[in-house]
Amino acid sequence: MPSRTVPPASQATPGAAEDESQSRSIAAVERAMDVLLYFGRTDQPDLGVTEIATALGLTKAAVHRILTALRSRELITVDPATRRYALGHAAVALGRAYLARTDVRAMAAPELKHLSERTQETATLSLRRGDTRLYVDQVVPDQELRLEVSLGIPFPLNAGASSKAFLAFLPDFEVEAYLTRHPLAAVTDKTITEPAKLRKDLATVRKRGYSTSLGERQAGAASIAAPIFDHDARVVAVISLAGPALRFKPDADTSAVSDLKEAAARISAQLGYQPRP
Repeated sequence: MPSRTVPPASQATPGAAEDESQSRSIAAVERAMDVLLYFGRTDQPDLGVTEIATALGLTKAAVHRILTALRSRELITVDPATRRYALGHAAVALGRAYLARTDVRAMAAPELKHLSERTQETATLSLRRGDTRLYVDQVVPDQELRLEVSLGIPFPLNAGASSKAFLAFLPDFEVEAYLTRHPLAAVTDKTITEPAKLRKDLATVRKRGYSTSLGERQAGAASIAAPIFDHDARVVAVISLAGPALRFKPDADTSAVSDLKEAAARISAQLGYQPRP
């Protein structure tokens, strides 16, 4: 049987060498992405080479090479005095481009569907327009007795769970300005119309992270609502669950509250929000 000569490793076929080179290139790109993404995850305004290397399990030499490459594309900047690194304007431009293309309604749609299916109640999404807010989407359960909302109609910020979720997370001076501009008119006989009582309610909403309503905007309706934050920690939308008060008991249904807050947190994360301790 004729013998076969096996080429030494140093004489590997061109295809194998190309594959190996490509694998190394992909690994290098992945490490660079890990470094760049770490800047987005950390709470610190800037980072040192040692901090990054320790956090990602890389050598300091590798981190330094990656940072140099990122700096060449202005994705990372360095303070020459401290030798600490921060995100550069090119990275910020990428973030702004992403946010400019985000559609809160599209992001919230699967969460609304999931919430409605889990609770068998109506899930809604609201946006703020000046001193009012309006429903822009809803998913209604397949129940004979159910609640439906009217899309696109403005409501005051003191009436209902979704309205209060917007108002509660505004800066205090904006809340006071709103109270100055608008007398608290009653939408139903349950609407809060006393400024002191509303301030107390808003403080409770901020503390627990969600608001409730029993007939404050619509008689016979019960609802819970949670804010959706953007990367600047501003409330850009509110997600809620609502149903007939005879059946839906938001204060007693802890699972519905948890589901709602988790859904709001997932949408907020997509918008770049990072909760502070």
